Amino acid sequence: MIRYLRYLLLVVLAIVLLTVALANREAVTLNALPADIAAFANLNFGLTVPLYMVIFAGIVAGLMIGFVWEWFREHKHRATAAARAREIKRLERELELLRRAKPEPKDEVLALLDRPAKAS
Repeated sequence: MIRYLRYLLLVVLAIVLLTVALANREAVTLNALPADIAAFANLNFGLTVPLYMVIFAGIVAGLMIGFVWEWFREHKHRATAAARAREIKRLERELELLRRAKPEPKDEVLALLDRPAKAS
């Protein structure tokens, strides 16, 4: 059911994007600098593209900036998780060494309780 809902959402999104693209096919000129600064610096770089490409490029650029921002923001969480994973592995190795060094108890009940649980 969720899969079909996802497909329906993708179809609706595709229809909306196609409609926006068809409604904004006019060519626009994108300039790297304002006209006064371009004339002063003698750098007049302009690009003529359809308006829908400007809209879609803005959406993609916003998503990429958001992804990178979030990746930097979550760095501390990933670092903490990695440090904890290393600590867990170290403690597991230390526990295994202690279990091997410890002599077996003479009582069978205590031996059963001390034995590590087997994974099913």
